[in-house]
Amino acid sequence: MIFTDRAQAGDVLAASLSGYANRDDVIVLGLVRGGVPVAARIAAALKAPLDVLVVRKLGVPWSPEVAFGALGPGGVRVRNDDVERRLSPRDVDAVVEREAAELVRRERRYRGDRPPLHLTGRVAIVVDDGLATGATARAAVAVARGLGAVEVVVAVPVAAPDSLQLVRATADRVVCPSAPVSFMAVSQFYREFPQTSDAEVVTLLSSST
Repeated sequence: MIFTDRAQAGDVLAASLSGYANRDDVIVLGLVRGGVPVAARIAAALKAPLDVLVVRKLGVPWSPEVAFGALGPGGVRVRNDDVERRLSPRDVDAVVEREAAELVRRERRYRGDRPPLHLTGRVAIVVDDGLATGATARAAVAVARGLGAVEVVVAVPVAAPDSLQLVRATADRVVCPSAPVSFMAVSQFYREFPQTSDAEVVTLLSSST
């Protein structure tokens, strides 16, 4: 399956998420930055609020794709103790300090005057434009739970099969119409795949209010 662009991918996902439409306990969360244009289409179709979930993966210094945890808004920190215990306290503190600063910067940039993100009692639909390693999506699921979500749904247009299985093991539900064995990169499944800018994220969020 080849998608025209992120907007069309969002329309495809929205059709599979129609059971969540017109519910006051549902919120659609775009992962920055590429997940937000997809999430905006889903939120519009479901008549659900759109927000942004800023997640910073805590990567092992010499192998950043291997996460020893994640940071989310409101001071939420998710730990992977099996990995973290292999690191020195100095390494852990350095990564946490750097990623916490970046999380604060991005929250200020994207959220603006929006109130802090609260998910207590909500169904959180976490959206990205695709899953390569799936590490960020898994971190987002853990952060959403830490923020009080009662159900976490991950919705992505395309995923690497192995990564999809890892996300299925953490989320309550995963919606993904395409998981080709030939997966090499998310971009190969889009005709148009420009980088999503900070300004576009802010505009989409402002338009949803």
